[in-house]
Amino acid sequence: MADDDRSLSHVAEDGSARMVDVSAKAETERIARAGGSIRMAPETLAAIRANALKKGDVIGVARIAGIMAAKRTPELIPLCHSIPLTDVQVELTVDEALPGLRVEATVRSFSRTGVEIEAISAVCVTLITVYDMAKALDKGMLISEVRVLEKSGGRSGSWQGV
Repeated sequence: MADDDRSLSHVAEDGSARMVDVSAKAETERIARAGGSIRMAPETLAAIRANALKKGDVIGVARIAGIMAAKRTPELIPLCHSIPLTDVQVELTVDEALPGLRVEATVRSFSRTGVEIEAISAVCVTLITVYDMAKALDKGMLISEVRVLEKSGGRSGSWQGV
């Protein structure tokens, strides 16, 4: 199977899963931004904003968990390359209209493969951490809208979602 943008690069010719050989790719700056959200009861959001939960600073702990997740992505995703990350930023924003929190993660590297999976991992673990820390107040929180927002670098260049 050819390694082009229309093929499944993690599938070998015999149909088995494989790690993609990136040794021939050029090292370039790679950037990916991902986002997601968690909806919750207005009272839960108010408690998070007031830092009134027994487990502590939800936003601060969730941000650190997201950064750690980006750094440990190859341990979680079997065919993901271990690459040096040069920066991981995780932002949590209160959105009263949800009500809930929106999360964006931006990951940077100078390497032979992209960092989209690291950005998605950061978002997912950030959102899961919010859920874990606030579940005593609201077991019905909804994690959704996890997606890559944009990426740049590499052979395929830049891409931006809608």
